[in-house]
Amino acid sequence: MTFLATLGSAFLVMLAAVGRVGLFAIETVTHLARPPWYPREFGVQLMQIGYFSLPVVGLTTIFTGGALALQIYAGGARFSAEAVVPQIVAIGMVRELGPVLVGLMIAARVTSSIAAEIATMKVTEQIDALVTLSTNPMKYLTLPRVLAATLVMPILVAVGDVIGIMGGYLVGTGRLGFNAGTYLRNTVDFLEPLDIVTSLSKGAVFGFIAALMGCYFGMRSGRGAQGVGAATKGSVVAASVLILAANFILTELFFAA
Repeated sequence: MTFLATLGSAFLVMLAAVGRVGLFAIETVTHLARPPWYPREFGVQLMQIGYFSLPVVGLTTIFTGGALALQIYAGGARFSAEAVVPQIVAIGMVRELGPVLVGLMIAARVTSSIAAEIATMKVTEQIDALVTLSTNPMKYLTLPRVLAATLVMPILVAVGDVIGIMGGYLVGTGRLGFNAGTYLRNTVDFLEPLDIVTSLSKGAVFGFIAALMGCYFGMRSGRGAQGVGAATKGSVVAASVLILAANFILTELFFAA
């Protein structure tokens, strides 16, 4: 009975946490329809989340695309199916690896930054100062970050998909002996509009999750340096797990037989 009570208590705690996150997300979205808005803060977040994330996105996806081409070629050689490298690299990067890798990189880079920034503002009572100045912290801090991440993530995913495919192209033509024209033709012919729509849709959802978790844990952080550290760590873990869970759900919705 003690074990069951402990299990039930943990389950109730989890449900309460899910409820708090859900209410936080709803409150964030509802602020979108009500003024005032802060376009300058929104523009700053577009640069911070989008433009400055391009190097890590590019490096991650180009090496992943190259490694994927090598692995597919080595595995396909066992069945005399080496020719499928361009097609599998394209569908693997666009449908799964591109969105997921970019989402996890954004969780590592952006979610942690947002959580640490907002948690530090809470510790130093800057959020209390915003309230004193009749500025809603949710509207000034949370909404611009969540909206910017949601809008810019599909662009980052599209860039990551292209760079990942080019990584496979460079390895395929330079290391594995594929003809450049044939490789590109097979890549373009194999991709379908649904693959691209799925990739960009995943990017928007992952961006929303990453920014929302950073803001949520930052707003709920404890006091002191330990509180800031715990908020940063918790935000990255939660964002990463939710991104992987959302990826499975979206894949099931788009590609279920």
